[in-house]
Amino acid sequence: MTRRATLMIVLALCMTATSAANAKAPAPSNGRIAFSRYDPLLDDNVTYTVNPDGSDTQPLFPGYSSNAPHWSPDGSRVAVFSGLGAECSPQCTGNTVIIDPDTGAYDVLAPQGLPELGTFCSIWSPDATHFACEGGNDFDRVANGVYVIRSSDGGGLTRLTDAGGASDVPIDYSPDGQRIVFGRLDPENHSCSRTSALYVVNVDGSGLRRITPPGFCDDDGSWSPDGSEIAFEHRGSLFVVHPDGGGLMKIPLAVNSRAFAGDVSWSPDGKKLVFLLGTPTGPQSWKEGIATANADGTGVHYVTTSPTFDHQPDWGADTLAAG
Repeated sequence: MTRRATLMIVLALCMTATSAANAKAPAPSNGRIAFSRYDPLLDDNVTYTVNPDGSDTQPLFPGYSSNAPHWSPDGSRVAVFSGLGAECSPQCTGNTVIIDPDTGAYDVLAPQGLPELGTFCSIWSPDATHFACEGGNDFDRVANGVYVIRSSDGGGLTRLTDAGGASDVPIDYSPDGQRIVFGRLDPENHSCSRTSALYVVNVDGSGLRRITPPGFCDDDGSWSPDGSEIAFEHRGSLFVVHPDGGGLMKIPLAVNSRAFAGDVSWSPDGKKLVFLLGTPTGPQSWKEGIATANADGTGVHYVTTSPTFDHQPDWGADTLAAG
């Protein structure tokens, strides 16, 4: 074989390898939406799932109160935190419950750590090996911060941040699993104060960085699947910001100017958002539920109309498409 022929083969192989490296993996398909609904009989929240077109609303964890549902990355399970199995001395810490929505089977994951530390964990890492948790103690706020645990057994409790007397509430992992975005909030009621903000931190606890101006914060939100933006709520409107703190921008939802929105999450394919939405129907009447929209704020569509209060939506991947 001539040197020229050999060179042509090598170039062809290099071009094939480069094309394969640059090829984008297919975007995941959008599956069902999980959300919390306030139940006045329980005076607490319960969890439901629903199709994105609003059909087939189903209770996910009937008979038990639960909060903050989050789908596993592959869309096969939902994690919530619940008082199921929790001991309430000296305080109710709650447990992470991992539910199979197809069968209703569940596992209770009791975080293993300091007995005086309350941990609330339902945010999966992208590889599903860990949960990000809000940790703290109502009686001694020196323990308040973001923690992580293993999703397999609740062990490996590791502290990432020191809230300095505030409350650090994890919001989401970055798609590459290297960082966590969280809100630093008023510890009394998880509200935004003048000093509250969103932060990102590396999963080893290094690189802490504030990414929003003081007063812009949330305890719920979502990191976009492509890693470029973080969506959150501020004063009843939806915003996005880049992970480096640039590009802060209000999402112009195509709704009445008196409407309010919050608890925003990206769809798995990154093209849409799901969020709680309240729109006025009269001088003192409102329509409230879970809604979706395109990422640019157009195409707003109600998925649920709540008899009480629907919130904390999270959009799962389609397990059939993934399989």
